[in-house]
Amino acid sequence: MTKKVDVQTVLAGIDGRIAGRKAEGEVSAICFAADRCVPGSLFVAVRGLVHDGHDFIGRALERGARYIVHSKDVTLPDEVVSIRVPDCRRALGRLAKNFFRDPSSRLTLIGVTGTSGKTTVSYLLEAILAQAGFSTGVVGTVNYRYAGKTFPAPNTTPESSDMQAILRDMLDAGITHVIAEVSSHALDLKRVDDCDFDLGIFTNLSPEHLDYHQDMDDYFRAKKRLFTEVLAQSRKGRSPRAVINADDEWGRKLRADLPGDALMYGLSVHNEIRLTDESISLDGISATLRVGEQSVQIYSPLIGRFNLSNILAAAAAAHLLGVEPSVIASGIASLHGVPGRLERVPSAAGIHVFVDYAHKPDALHQVLSNLDRLKQKKILTVFGCGGNRDRAKRPLMGETAVRLSDLTIVTSDNPRREDPLAIIDEILAGIDSEKYARCDAERLSAWRGERGYAVIADRREAIAAAVKAAQTGDIILIAGKGHEDYQILGVQKVPFDDRLEAARALQTKEGRP
Repeated sequence: MTKKVDVQTVLAGIDGRIAGRKAEGEVSAICFAADRCVPGSLFVAVRGLVHDGHDFIGRALERGARYIVHSKDVTLPDEVVSIRVPDCRRALGRLAKNFFRDPSSRLTLIGVTGTSGKTTVSYLLEAILAQAGFSTGVVGTVNYRYAGKTFPAPNTTPESSDMQAILRDMLDAGITHVIAEVSSHALDLKRVDDCDFDLGIFTNLSPEHLDYHQDMDDYFRAKKRLFTEVLAQSRKGRSPRAVINADDEWGRKLRADLPGDALMYGLSVHNEIRLTDESISLDGISATLRVGEQSVQIYSPLIGRFNLSNILAAAAAAHLLGVEPSVIASGIASLHGVPGRLERVPSAAGIHVFVDYAHKPDALHQVLSNLDRLKQKKILTVFGCGGNRDRAKRPLMGETAVRLSDLTIVTSDNPRREDPLAIIDEILAGIDSEKYARCDAERLSAWRGERGYAVIADRREAIAAAVKAAQTGDIILIAGKGHEDYQILGVQKVPFDDRLEAARALQTKEGRP
């Protein structure tokens, strides 16, 4: 537990005006959520996307907050210290860095950003660094983990004060290297601006979060901040380093916009980090990794050609961190899978069942294109689209699924506050009903004909129907939720795990008790 810190230490470097009571005493906690305040807390009234922290100052005071940081006119009790700042969100990060004693300055901090691949790259790099003997922590989409402990991840990248707290805990636990997935929201909202990064990795960019960002240029601008602003302010006495995907057009644009050096990776022979002689099957990937003039054979249980790019990203970062190619190869081989990323569900019936997080058109296209190259018989895809999120992607995902699958079952996926059937209708708008036949959901077990689709709104029933319809040698892709172990219905989270549902359906099909 963090000790109390003198308020003047916490306020160091803050552009604020103190009114009323003199700022003295000790701060027991930094909080931006009023219900997390304890006696002696410093509460920062951050304006969020839905709520404004200024509306919860009263609750923070009830919980014992003694110092209030705000950007609006407020009336506070005489015994409370008022600290007015121009921007509460920016102040939160700086205050937390001071309170937690600037943990990132004593860690090797690697940021991974891009649309797809962040989670897989973080797992690969974690495995490589562990093989190299480093103590590694990860802040990511699946969870936050270090020193044998795992915590749920409410956000891919936590709020700035939570980020500083996590880094402090990692440092105290003996962690030396931290890999952080950095989302576009986090960069736009400046959650990591007070973190001292050593290295940034850019994977790729494709349309996503366009319900938040104005357009692709705005989305790219947010991602680019990690390299042009956050990395650029590093105070660690060496040039910040960038690892960029040369196969991606936005990666090439990023490289052109960077004034300093960057290590480019990709499948082209012109890249310093590249793979040759690759062989990909449903059993994994074999290839030759080229690191400058050095070569080493690698094997990975991961499947899909897109994972070549993820392997290269992790290898390039590890190379910049001084890891030898042979150790990189050992680390890659040691990672047997990534939760919810083409995660295999074992089947005694010879059906290849995979659960994947693909929840946007490009990701679904990538996964299905790769499975299409590896299929022995048919591909059956089960997917839906989340509610209260980017609606423009729904028909695009419908078109992608039916074009690249033999049978598509459209279902629900975290409908939230929307009508699941209305979401499904928007998905169906992208499917050419003259080109693809709609199948009777009650008779899918007899289906083996032309490409078609069916609608089963209940996700559990949809998964069971796909398993029942599949035959030996078929591939089933259950897309959209990946590692998530819940469904969001309205405002409630209910337990639901695609992997468990698929395993139960396979158990029934195979006649296992």
